[in-house]
Amino acid sequence: MTSFQQARIDLGAQLRQLREAAHLSGKELAERLRWQASKVSRLENARQTATEDDVVVWAQAVRAPSEITDDLIRQAIALLERHDDWKQRHRSGLAALQEDIRDLEARTKLFRVFEPGIVVGLLQTSEYARHVFRKVKRLYSAADQIDAAVRVRMQRQEILYDRTRTFRFVVSESALRTRLAPADVMRGQLDRLLAVSTLPNVDFGVIPFGAELPSAPINGFWIYNEALVGVATMTKDLVLRDPDDIAFYVRAFDDYAKVAEFDESGRDVIISVLHDIRKQTPH
Repeated sequence: MTSFQQARIDLGAQLRQLREAAHLSGKELAERLRWQASKVSRLENARQTATEDDVVVWAQAVRAPSEITDDLIRQAIALLERHDDWKQRHRSGLAALQEDIRDLEARTKLFRVFEPGIVVGLLQTSEYARHVFRKVKRLYSAADQIDAAVRVRMQRQEILYDRTRTFRFVVSESALRTRLAPADVMRGQLDRLLAVSTLPNVDFGVIPFGAELPSAPINGFWIYNEALVGVATMTKDLVLRDPDDIAFYVRAFDDYAKVAEFDESGRDVIISVLHDIRKQTPH
């Protein structure tokens, strides 16, 4: 067991002790916090990493003393600082990682996402996601929870239909052409993008091959409200909260959006890719 996982177990045990001392069941605490009941169990049993916000509201709900609350917050912050290591995260399991992401998304009203080489997770079909998770499992020796991870990723997508949230996605044409799955799966994925791009709270842009890029698209990134940016690399998930970093990525996103094709023009690029895949597929 890694020191990271042990620290997460220790924090979960302390949270459980506080809940039990307050004579609350997991279901009662979840109702008080307006969480899914399963989240309490995941945090207590170290299947999910508690955020600073999670610890604060938990402590308030169980009326924990301020000195205990402060200590738990320090532990949560320390865990999150180590949580960006992909080796640590994937050892916890693919499904747990998806749950962490879903909780962050639940707190977000404005999503701005740039992806240069893969279809955005919130827009993936179940079969495309399954092929992606298989590759992740092989590369990172992740815990084998592919079915559960796909299920949570599909559940995450329900947020797309919440009209109180706004989604702005920009992807490169190469993200649509990169074969992370067989041709029939790629066709289904592209059909899915055509449908999602018509949602009233979704702006979906594609940067065509012919466009001049404002900068080299080295990594994808997610901007959550104005609060933080997630930047994925092969071995680290960087979580940036500094206002200067956030402002930098907002400018980068706007630059990419300026050269992307949206609405019908964007769908024309998707249809072109779909047509090419059909031509290349043996009958």
